[in-house]
Amino acid sequence: MEIRHAEERGFADHGWLRSFHTFSFADYHDPHHMGFYSLRVINEDRVQPGRGFGTHSHRDMEIISYVLAGALEHKDSLGNGSIIRPGDVQRMSAGTGVTHSERNPSATELVHFLQIWILPERLGLAPGYEQKAFPPATRQGQLRLVASADGRDGSVTVHQDVSLYAALLGAGDPLRHQVDAGRHAWVHVASGAVTVNGTRLGAGDAAAVNDPGALDIAGLAPAELLVFDVA
Repeated sequence: MEIRHAEERGFADHGWLRSFHTFSFADYHDPHHMGFYSLRVINEDRVQPGRGFGTHSHRDMEIISYVLAGALEHKDSLGNGSIIRPGDVQRMSAGTGVTHSERNPSATELVHFLQIWILPERLGLAPGYEQKAFPPATRQGQLRLVASADGRDGSVTVHQDVSLYAALLGAGDPLRHQVDAGRHAWVHVASGAVTVNGTRLGAGDAAAVNDPGALDIAGLAPAELLVFDVA
């Protein structure tokens, strides 16, 4: 198991946006952290009230937004417009090309969210959009599947062999995830503190697991985490 400590991540402060980059992104380049199999980007973003990302384009990427606090307003060239709140998972398939904007609609509160990019199974897919809510009760003390290649169990559908789980843990709450042969896991702690196979991880820390076997997670304090199970 390899640990990616929060303080080792890239960082950009644009005033209106403070962003930590788990993997190489924009002006931050680390040849040792270019991604994890098909998982390409995890950016932890904090956007000031009333500010945001103006209309810009993407292509050939599966983009997931996961809000931790506040709200994020989304608009795109497919005609979608929505507000993403904690517990919501938004998936936008950029495919052959899509333009969109994301902004903090609040006049007083920060929005704190994770922007996740996953490489698609193939290039040239049709653009698409999906958003679903996963209430706290469905994630408390358990790994709730929120994104998958086949959309099973009510998860959003991503065009890649990835299963993304979200969990909320209290102190002492245990979790177990089985990493099968030929699979790999990336555990990202969004808030709080946990142990992963006995190793303490705090907010922003992550663990990469490449060997098959049981992945044992326990809460040390109230925590929120994501587990990516990738081929």
